[in-house]
Amino acid sequence: MDVYVCCQFAPYIDNCQHRHVSKSVLQLTPVETVACCSPLTAQPLSRDLAERVAPLLRAIAEPVRLRLLSLVAAHDGQEACVCELHEAFDLSQPTISHHLKVLHEAGLLDRAKRGTWVYYSVRSEALADLGTLIGGRR
Repeated sequence: MDVYVCCQFAPYIDNCQHRHVSKSVLQLTPVETVACCSPLTAQPLSRDLAERVAPLLRAIAEPVRLRLLSLVAAHDGQEACVCELHEAFDLSQPTISHHLKVLHEAGLLDRAKRGTWVYYSVRSEALADLGTLIGGRR
């Protein structure tokens, strides 16, 4: 049975129903927190977490930026050159650079200039904040 469904119906199982279930068939094991129990649904977000995550969500709310973040994160060493990212889009290089600048200013990407090229890498702390919000892990 799906963990979400179990969480949903657990309050309605009373002691009589529990006693009639064969203990030899039922083996309970601890379950990790799942998305249904993330901070958004389990408790209100703290002011600190909301202030850290809101700019990140604004930055990735645009499909090109979300894809760019994904491309950098999936690249070897979670680092990619602008020249490699440009090839994945039917957009001009200045447009790609603008989107990368937005991701950098939001704190999702770090950048380093090497010669004439700029290399972008993922900021793992920012992804961890997003993961906390979406996946419920702290």
